Amino acid sequence: MTRGKFIVFEGIDGSGKSTHAVLLKERLEKEGYRVYLTREPTEGEAGVLLRRLLTGKADLPEQAIAGLFMTDRIDHILNAKTGMLRHLEEGEIVICDRYYFSSLAYNGAYAPMEWVIELNRLAMDTLRPDLTLFLDIRPETFLSRIESRGSTERYEKVEVLEKVRENYFKAFSLLPEENVQVVDNGRSIEAAAEEIYLAVKDALGK
Repeated sequence: MTRGKFIVFEGIDGSGKSTHAVLLKERLEKEGYRVYLTREPTEGEAGVLLRRLLTGKADLPEQAIAGLFMTDRIDHILNAKTGMLRHLEEGEIVICDRYYFSSLAYNGAYAPMEWVIELNRLAMDTLRPDLTLFLDIRPETFLSRIESRGSTERYEKVEVLEKVRENYFKAFSLLPEENVQVVDNGRSIEAAAEEIYLAVKDALGK
């Protein structure tokens, strides 16, 4: 059986990742592909704790939070029942909402990025995306989106998200071997979705 492809959506909060991940899944399924849509943090043990931390219900030093993200990520990759590798080996296309570039960008706003990269080296060596789609929006856009939904996430402050956006581009430059496509999501959903679809079809070799 041919191994499936691994597609990752990245972007700051309010960038539209989740919306476009669902749209892509639906479009590929209409074409007959088997698609597994997942996200990080996961619903696993470490992921549940991370969601508590992100919403301010618990607190840990940033380095410990980065370590928890890595723990959740390795389980996400290798779990015998729900792991992404299992789905890929069964020939499915795996679409993931956030992966290790999120750690580099977000944890890297509080801890040295080079340290975060080394922390995530096992994930990078075990499962590298075939394509990472970075949905880019400007600060004024993400601020209005966040305010409209009344979010209380740990990192959802405009000055933090501006740093996070800068960190994404820094991380891309530090890891030039990664296949990253930047998508302008400050335009219509339809226009961005079409660019995403074409990039994914290219990654699929179709």
